[in-house]
Amino acid sequence: MDRRTFIASAGAMAATAAAATTKASARPHARADEKFSMHFAPHFGMFRHHAGDDLVAQLEFAADRGFTGWEDNGMAGRSAEDQERIAAAMSRLNITMGVFVLNMGTAWGPHFSRNRDDDRERFLDEARKAVDVAKRVNAKWMTVVPGTRELRIPLEYQTAYAVESLKRACEILEPHGLIMVLEPLNPRDHPNMLLAEMGHAYQICKAINSPSCKILCDLYHQQATEGNLIENFERSWDEVAYFQIGDNPGRREPNTGEVHYANIFARIKARGFDGILGMEHGNSRPGREGEQAVIDAYRACDPR
Repeated sequence: MDRRTFIASAGAMAATAAAATTKASARPHARADEKFSMHFAPHFGMFRHHAGDDLVAQLEFAADRGFTGWEDNGMAGRSAEDQERIAAAMSRLNITMGVFVLNMGTAWGPHFSRNRDDDRERFLDEARKAVDVAKRVNAKWMTVVPGTRELRIPLEYQTAYAVESLKRACEILEPHGLIMVLEPLNPRDHPNMLLAEMGHAYQICKAINSPSCKILCDLYHQQATEGNLIENFERSWDEVAYFQIGDNPGRREPNTGEVHYANIFARIKARGFDGILGMEHGNSRPGREGEQAVIDAYRACDPR
């Protein structure tokens, strides 16, 4: 190829690349109401500067912007009246309910790690109450954080004690078709948790062997703990039932940190995942501008 032909060819390639870049950057604003191709799930408060403080108005705003999932960690603590109102709105808007936290009371102590009857019964009581909440809000998945480690007991024993408690909870949840998803938390933000790594969660789920006990893969926590995100969720794929999102560092929307979320979402979608991806993160910027930046980030990463 002579110099003149090379320059012409390079110019054409540059023009094509520029056009593609312009198209990609314009896409987040192309259709504000276009439904996302995956069930990305915001939470209450994420869009309050656009929608106001009313919970149903926030759901309506999210649906208008193309979101088809929702999650609310604190749903179990809301009044039955609010739960029913939220559920009715989600049904009307075709929004799927994601997780709420099953065990707020036993998530932050050694309740799974020391084999005490009172710890176990307290957790099982939380599971029984969660069944009623799940039915009220049409939920299928509930987060379980298996508490902290007991420093004086070897980890292997603590794992076995946790397995026993979780098996007992499965007996409560299975008849209702409900799934608790175990969430490993990173040791930087949450030191001394019993469950921090995907492999440990996989081991526990295999020991329990129940459709009502699976893994919540929080990509923010796993990037901070061990990285290697795609290999880890693919190795544990048969036990993963739910994803949560947050870039690292900062725990903000995609494209604000080091995780290549466009690749991550494309791989999850290619594996046939049709569940919820909870947006468990903050907004990188304040106010309405920050809320629009969140929407734009998901538009840019949506694997259509």
